[in-house]
Amino acid sequence: MTASTGSQPVNTRPAEAVPVRIDFVSDVTCPWCAVGLKSLEQALDRIGDRIAVSLRFQPFELNPQMPPEGKDATEYLTQKYGSTPEELERNREALRLRGAELGFMFNKRERIYNTFDAHRLLHWAALEGHAQAFKNALLRAYFTDGDDVSSHATLVRLAVKVGLDAQRAQRILSTDIYAGDVRAQERHYLEQGIHSVPSVIINRRHLIQGGQPVETFERVLREIAGLDEPLQGDNLSVR
Repeated sequence: MTASTGSQPVNTRPAEAVPVRIDFVSDVTCPWCAVGLKSLEQALDRIGDRIAVSLRFQPFELNPQMPPEGKDATEYLTQKYGSTPEELERNREALRLRGAELGFMFNKRERIYNTFDAHRLLHWAALEGHAQAFKNALLRAYFTDGDDVSSHATLVRLAVKVGLDAQRAQRILSTDIYAGDVRAQERHYLEQGIHSVPSVIINRRHLIQGGQPVETFERVLREIAGLDEPLQGDNLSVR
């Protein structure tokens, strides 16, 4: 699989370490994306300075037709997946437990929102070197605090919180700046066969999907970087 250039890299390790590119394709309102990112970050912490990571956040919209006001989460998920309220509650409890293991708090989501503007601002945050901090701020705002991540006021507040300029953030949101870039990246990954998230693409070749455990990310990254036994074959796909 080949990934395009996308956002600017963040979190680069020392030059003498093994270079590893990671494209993290995800949505702001995807709970397993929060799990996957936390697992990936903890795996990288375990490996430490032995790899030099270029981490790029790529856009994906689970609900691209979501209206600006959003929809009730239970009602929407029931209609979209055919889930019963009991099944939704079991899924929420599983997420709460996984999140707790990783130090991330999931509270009940009341509404699901459109995330296109959040992706536009995240694209800008990457250009300014604040992508990872802003991505984490968005996930906490939505899943822990229950904030409306389609709200421009919320997005500007979160941008300022991670060190971005408020006036520039507001200008981006009030225009269509970066809209073309985000849509181009979304199309690219759809054309590459990415239809579920999180999808974590390592060195444009190896694919890990879903909220995998920390140990899975660590094992795969160590193998790809040549720190452990080499992979069998040219490609690795973990789902």
